[in-house]
Amino acid sequence: MNKTQVNEKLYAVKKEVSRAVVGKEEIVEKVLTAILAGGHILLEDIPGVGKTTLALAFSRAMGLQFQRVQFTPDVVPSDITGFTMYDKASGSFQYHPGAAMCNFFLADEINRTSSKTQSSLLEVMQEGKVTVDGETHILPRPFVVMATQNPIGTAGTQMLPEAQLDRFMIKLSMGYPDFEAQVHILKDREKEDPLTLIEPVISGEEVLEMIEHVKNIYVDDKLYHYITMLAEETRKHEYVKLGVSPRGAISLCGMAKAGACVKGRDYVVPEDISRVFKDVCRHRLILHPKAALSDMDADGILDEILEKTSAPKLDPGA
Repeated sequence: MNKTQVNEKLYAVKKEVSRAVVGKEEIVEKVLTAILAGGHILLEDIPGVGKTTLALAFSRAMGLQFQRVQFTPDVVPSDITGFTMYDKASGSFQYHPGAAMCNFFLADEINRTSSKTQSSLLEVMQEGKVTVDGETHILPRPFVVMATQNPIGTAGTQMLPEAQLDRFMIKLSMGYPDFEAQVHILKDREKEDPLTLIEPVISGEEVLEMIEHVKNIYVDDKLYHYITMLAEETRKHEYVKLGVSPRGAISLCGMAKAGACVKGRDYVVPEDISRVFKDVCRHRLILHPKAALSDMDADGILDEILEKTSAPKLDPGA
């Protein structure tokens, strides 16, 4: 797949998703970027702003098999990974796939289930496989996890452990639609659900081709140094107890390459890095208690780091 074909297909996906997800072009673009980078997405927002619609729209536009689990305290790991059961007819144990055996898995309100069930996603997200009763089962490719969590009504919730959070490439918040978008949504849904109109414009195989295309996006050595400097600044910041891990720095590089692809380029520029820096890093920071006393949150700290870390100037002829 050449550059022109990739650009045409990415435009088609964004256009199709935007039929159902109105007024959220930046969110749509960043989710698409994360998918091309081979990553998983964490959405933290209040109910009713379109998180499930976003997941369904992407899965349909990309022709991906979709599964959704509404996480509650009674969801168990085998619901995710599957289980084996004795089959009398064959005289052997047969594997019954869990909900994760798909291309696009929506883990809805992941913080409302037990930590044991949350942990069952670790191997699934990182390795693209599940192991049940000592037998490994490979998941379909591509495989994308989009998890949502509700920041309000925290009674009975289980915070995701740092090891789990680090496996999400980005953390986003959709927010309320603006005035015009809200009016459009009201009119658009008066007679039918726009989700029913979304058609697949690419296939899973083409998604895999584009993921491979992104891996070949050019990154100048100066930009590798820039990413490393940004990561190190998070580790040295006075209000940060635990900074961005090496996995986080790799995710930042992957998102920058995919972002360049979404913008129609085959090379990365500093703006590709700064555009996604907070999305990649905000959920990876553990702050000192004194940060709250100084009215500083993760986004504020990352803004400060971006401002004081000079982006490199690239040679146009390089």
